[in-house]
Amino acid sequence: MPQLLFGFLLALIIAFLAYRAHSLSRSGAYAAVLIGTLIFGLGGWQWAIILLTFFISSSALTRSFRKRKLALNEKFEKSGQRDAAQVLANGAVASLFAGLHFFFPQANWPWLAFAASMAAVNADTWATELGVLNPTPPRLITNGKAVDRGTSGAISLYGTLSALAGAALVAILAAALSPYNNPSLITYYFLLITLAGITGALFDSLLGASVQAIYRCPQCDKETERHPIHTCGAQTTQIRGWKRLNNDMVNLACALMGVVVMMLLIAAYYSASLCLLP
Repeated sequence: MPQLLFGFLLALIIAFLAYRAHSLSRSGAYAAVLIGTLIFGLGGWQWAIILLTFFISSSALTRSFRKRKLALNEKFEKSGQRDAAQVLANGAVASLFAGLHFFFPQANWPWLAFAASMAAVNADTWATELGVLNPTPPRLITNGKAVDRGTSGAISLYGTLSALAGAALVAILAAALSPYNNPSLITYYFLLITLAGITGALFDSLLGASVQAIYRCPQCDKETERHPIHTCGAQTTQIRGWKRLNNDMVNLACALMGVVVMMLLIAAYYSASLCLLP
């Protein structure tokens, strides 16, 4: 089909440019072609704009503050050059709903779920990239304990406001560009998608502070997501969390939570509408 082919070509061009700009690794570029083809080809130009907004804004933030975050590389599992697992963690849920849109073209819930997942991962990415700039140490979302910058599950004022801005950016575009546009529902869609997005990002922090696999470097005596080898070359040992729940799985859960919240909000809306019927 022509649209799928066009989607593949567009995804291929963008992935190649991102690879040349060192925003994607080789495996990340391959995964981006897959995700982009599905979303561009099965969704359409509105879906493409939302995906590109996430990718361009997150890549720009990563590059803009790279020097200020060099000291925190020891904390994070991976670098700013996204690999296939990172691309799939952020885009797989969105591509699923682009596929569902292909089978249910008249329904608006695939679009809203797609937008919610993208709002969640955008909110989480913005919080991660900008939250480390907070002038005071962040605090764990579970108990409020002050921790080092870059610690999984930590939140701050800058990070929370950045997450809200990231979710709102996707929300306002999704509300304005909705293929099922109804002027009376733009504000409502904006609020729903923003709420779903910020909830997904907070859920990501909750998982990071509780059940994500976290390790300690015996040589540096610091917590890290890196395993089995820390940036200093020492072997890390697990100190908490589920071994299989790494940062990529947490990001996938973030996207899924955005969708779950959106579906619950849609269900609540229709239930309230039925109750108002005479």
